[in-house]
Formats: sequence, structure tokens, C-alpha cells
Amino acid sequence: MLSSRLFRRSAKHDIAQALYKAIVAQARQPALYLGGLVADTPEGRFEMVVLHVVLVMRHLGGRGREAGELTQLLFNAMFADMDDNLREIGVGDLSVGRKIRKMVEAFYGRLRAYDRALNKPDPERAQALTRIVSRNVPSDDILVDSPRKLTDYVLAADHMLRDTSDDMVFAARVNFPKLRDALRAD
Repeated sequence: MLSSRLFRRSAKHDIAQALYKAIVAQARQPALYLGGLVADTPEGRFEMVVLHVVLVMRHLGGRGREAGELTQLLFNAMFADMDDNLREIGVGDLSVGRKIRKMVEAFYGRLRAYDRALNKPDPERAQALTRIVSRNVPSDDILVDSPRKLTDYVLAADHMLRDTSDDMVFAARVNFPKLRDALRAD
């Protein structure tokens, strides 16, 4: 059962912020970029944050009101961070809103696509995910099989999150697979 600390507004906000920071830390793992799995560009980094947020939101989906509130606060934390990042790199105030709107649209598109793919039966699941990854996640050309390797990672992450207790997620302790396993040579 979820603890009473979640009923305080500021505690929920703090949990969402900590959860978002944990997600970003995973999405920024150098092995994703140095290994050529994902292009080290603003687009590549955005896609990795989106992917990891989507995976955590899938875990929270359908788990009650508290989980729904945490999902919304996680979304808010993500886009407040995106807004801050745009301003930090010098995007003008008049352009920030338009760029955020496009990011939100992209996020919801990815959310639907990843969710549909991850809900498919095997082996369709991996094929659908590979198509989504190939279409959306920029990779360096040095790894021809980057989409397949990233798909393996996504499947492992989704499985790992399903095995993560709600208490762990509400304590902002989410587990993701080790990237070296996703990047292993076949």
C-alpha cells in the first residue's frame, strides 16, 4: 500500500522530481551515446528521456489515483525541465512555447506508439519496437544494428519495471537494465 507521505502535495512534487532525476540519469548514461546506440545530439537525448519517462509511466498506469497523480507530476517535471533547457540554450521567450508544444505532441505520439508496441504479443512486440526506434531515435551509423540493440534494452527495461514494486517507484528508486548488457556483441 502507498504510504501517507504521498497525500501531501509537496511530498508528491518532491517524489516526481526525484523520479524524473533518476530517469534522466539513466537516459544520460554515456554508454548510450559513446557506444553509438544513440546519436549524441539534442534529439537523441530528448528521445532517451522520453523513452525512459514512457516506460515509468507505463508502470504507473492503471495503479490508482496516487499513481495517476505521480504520472502527471512526472510529466510536469519533464516539461518544466525541457522549458528550462530551451531557455538555457538561448531560445527566445516567444519561441519556447511553440517548441514545447511540439515536444509535447512528440511525447504523446511516442507514448502511444511505445505502449501499443509493448502491448503486442511476442514476437510482434520486438518487431514493432524496432520500427518505432528506427523511425524516432537517431543513432550513429557506426552500429548497423542499433535499433535492434535498443529494442532489446527497451524490452528488458519494461520487464524490469514490471517487477519493480510501487513502493520502490514512489521512493524514486527505479531499476533499469545495465547498458553493457544491451550493448553486448552478439
